[in-house]
Amino acid sequence: MNLHSFDELTTLEIDTLREIGSIGTGNAATAMSTLLGREVRITLPEVRIMEYNEAIDWIGGPETVTAGVLVKMSGQMNGIMLAVQQLEFVNLVLNSMLDMTIENYGELNDLGKSALVEVGNIAISTFINALAGLSNISVDLTVPAFAVDMQGAILTVPMAEYGGMSDYLMTIGGNFVCDGKQVPCRVLLSPDIRSLNFLLKKLGVAE
Repeated sequence: MNLHSFDELTTLEIDTLREIGSIGTGNAATAMSTLLGREVRITLPEVRIMEYNEAIDWIGGPETVTAGVLVKMSGQMNGIMLAVQQLEFVNLVLNSMLDMTIENYGELNDLGKSALVEVGNIAISTFINALAGLSNISVDLTVPAFAVDMQGAILTVPMAEYGGMSDYLMTIGGNFVCDGKQVPCRVLLSPDIRSLNFLLKKLGVAE
């Protein structure tokens, strides 16, 4: 039976998605450890089914300025992946890769932006590669887009694309932990409803 809305997910389906998310985000953290030259782990991923305004509050509030790396998925899975990089995480990356820190996003130069895009893209592509391998599906990714904006504006992309399909947004996400300290950076996966049905069937848990 196909889902018509994200809020129809069963407990088994949510647990399966959480396990997939745990493997994907764990692989992303390992890749980031190599890139940054320091230990990076990931908190236990959450699978959340939320209305859009609730999703915005979940990642820090609509007026919180943040950096975002966005990639669109196509092929056998359509949707988006978004790395939300708050300032503390941004400075972790900049300090590790470029030996610099900033007080606000307005101080970001082209080199700093490139570093953030690279880190976000590696986290996202590693996550998707793990998901694709586990479910035996093919996923194509666009070139990552980078933006610094209020989080409410950054999330208008999934709102615009999927708002006509469902009032809800499904996210799988977690925060990174570096040097024993949690660093705010959510990596969010949000497929459209057709892709979610396809994924659950490939994983063998769809009813």
